[in-house]
Amino acid sequence: MKKILIILLAAFVMIQFFPIDKTNPATNEGMDFLKIKNTPEPIAKLIRNSCYDCHSNETTYPFYSNIQPVAWLLKNHIDEGRKELNFSTFATYEPKRQAHKLEEAAEYVEQSKMPLESYLLGHSNAKLTDAQRKELAQYFRKIQKQTETSPL
Repeated sequence: MKKILIILLAAFVMIQFFPIDKTNPATNEGMDFLKIKNTPEPIAKLIRNSCYDCHSNETTYPFYSNIQPVAWLLKNHIDEGRKELNFSTFATYEPKRQAHKLEEAAEYVEQSKMPLESYLLGHSNAKLTDAQRKELAQYFRKIQKQTETSPL
């Protein structure tokens, strides 16, 4: 038993030498969702607090991003989140894709699928009340409709 613990401890120490890359891609304010859609500040704050760490190029890495293997899981989650929807590059999406992503965002927020429960464990400021969920979903749908009727 003691030998197993020593091996596990050694493995844990060794994997610490393989950190994740925490470099955020460059941002261009002219491509950011909040700017191009002139998002009102109260809504922008909700989106920044609840969405931007995983769905933008403005990730703030928490202390546990220095601990493997948790950091590897975190990095994978962030990469997947950006791939699915990146608010920092929203202007690069075709109007049809923008509308679809906004529709999905509204549904995920309404159904409490976003932000993820695992994210909320370490980010209590990202937790949305029912009223905030409703407000955010309504905003996403409003912008979705505007995008569909006037794509530019």
